[in-house]
Amino acid sequence: MGVSLEQRFQGCLCGLAVGDALGGRFEAQSAEHLRQRFSNVDSLINYVTDEIWYTDDTQMTIAIAEVLADHGEILEEPLCAAFVANYVPSRGYGRGARMVIEAMEDGEDHRAVARKHFPGGSYGNGAAMRVAPVGLIFQGNSEELLKQAEFSSLPTHVHPLGIEGAQLIAAAVAYVTKTTSFDRADFFSYLLSHCQSEDHRAKLAAAAKVELVEQLAKLGNGIEALESVPTAIASFALTPDSYTETIGNVILLGGDTDTLAAMAGAISGAYLGIEGIPARLLKHLEESAKGRSYIMDLAKRLFQRHQETSVSR
Repeated sequence: MGVSLEQRFQGCLCGLAVGDALGGRFEAQSAEHLRQRFSNVDSLINYVTDEIWYTDDTQMTIAIAEVLADHGEILEEPLCAAFVANYVPSRGYGRGARMVIEAMEDGEDHRAVARKHFPGGSYGNGAAMRVAPVGLIFQGNSEELLKQAEFSSLPTHVHPLGIEGAQLIAAAVAYVTKTTSFDRADFFSYLLSHCQSEDHRAKLAAAAKVELVEQLAKLGNGIEALESVPTAIASFALTPDSYTETIGNVILLGGDTDTLAAMAGAISGAYLGIEGIPARLLKHLEESAKGRSYIMDLAKRLFQRHQETSVSR
């Protein structure tokens, strides 16, 4: 597969944004309702005839990518500042995330706010939805990847299951970014080696056994990391050579469609590269101040930082 590393960086960030934006149109709808509207993935994809706008998933991913491009690692203070600078509440932030980011903005103890709103810490997929840039930058160092994925989670997610979900998405992105020929068994073996809890290990093992699109639903479509991270990974593994099938199959599950498609789209884009994303979908991605062109340029900056960091190690 003749895909350059830079194209994979662009594919990852744009694949996440397109998946998020398309999935955002159907968030919280039921699978039954979506199946009544769309007979297959093609009819869903062809539904897009106008501009699509991304949600908080992409907005927070942009913040992480900016910090990594500027610093080469996750630093809490710059990350919180980037979350605040990119914050547009209308993008669909959940109540808890709004409270935490607004605490950051006001100079309050955002971790205390997070602990109060999420006793024991959030085990949602909010950290996993935005972690893809970590997988790109630290693709060659598993130990550092796990650590940096955790650092990217901590401002909002301190529950081990939420952090581990982010680590697994980062690991999936890292794996596919380095491979030119997808090996399903090796992919899941690699991810299972990064599991730390029995919960994620069991769910990922179930994902490895999914051989039909119809089996994806049993993995989940909710906002919890356990109910969405394995689903996104399994969808990619089913259709590694098709970006549209990968994001379309999770969108048709209903539920947390934007985040499912963002995570699946990031992995698919990292594997297929920017050319693997249909031009008509990419064309419809918003061209705002931090829209399609900005995301493409940010991916280039991230790639350059990766090159510099790799040389210096």
